[in-house]
Amino acid sequence: MFSNFFKSKPKGYNDLDAKSFQEGMKNKNAVIIDVRSAGEFASGKLKGARNIDLMGNFAKQIAGLPKDKEYYLYCRSGNRSGSAAGLMASNGFENVNNLKGGIMSWPFDTV
Repeated sequence: MFSNFFKSKPKGYNDLDAKSFQEGMKNKNAVIIDVRSAGEFASGKLKGARNIDLMGNFAKQIAGLPKDKEYYLYCRSGNRSGSAAGLMASNGFENVNNLKGGIMSWPFDTV
């Protein structure tokens, strides 16, 4: 009865450390998304990042994004961006990456 209950479903996205995330951001197909609030976004972001607040109309806003790009998501700690990455993966996005530890773990420059 519970045999499938404990089987973990693949999450459909990658958790990357800061170095791997930074390398991936250089790809010409990379789209960097900050899922924090507009206020958090204004206080410092990764270069080239676009703000799509997870707590806003996230599902509606990602619906129009091309599915053939590589998405790099981050938030403050990695929790919200992990949720957002999972949502994108379940909506047919195949190349989604989450910054493990969020911007708090980012040792590189922000803008």
